[in-house]
Amino acid sequence: MARPLPRVARWLLLAFAGLCLVLAVIGVILPGMPATVFLLMAAWAAARSSPRLHAWLLGHRLFGPMLRDWENGHCVSRRAKWSAAVAMTFCAVFLAWTAPRPWIAAVGIGCMAVVLVWLWRRPEPQG
Repeated sequence: MARPLPRVARWLLLAFAGLCLVLAVIGVILPGMPATVFLLMAAWAAARSSPRLHAWLLGHRLFGPMLRDWENGHCVSRRAKWSAAVAMTFCAVFLAWTAPRPWIAAVGIGCMAVVLVWLWRRPEPQG
């Protein structure tokens, strides 16, 4: 069994979890800002600092299923994959339309393409 973290480390991780949770909520509202990454980081930090917050995240109506899938085999639902693909497509079009230089758009779109390839290679939850 792992030794418990020092109090300062737990508080820092809890603060990090809170910050990531706020950024995840902003990401749900603000197009182009990733919510999933921040939500996964919040769950990771909460699991190490606050069992109560971690349990709340796992039981949350919106966030819980995705987090449970990730914790049980790093799975991503097909719906989440399609949602990410659609959101990134809109962002790519917007970036291509508004970027001051073509190479800036190419770098951003390339990064999104790499993330989408990685995402679609993740297993899907069974059942």
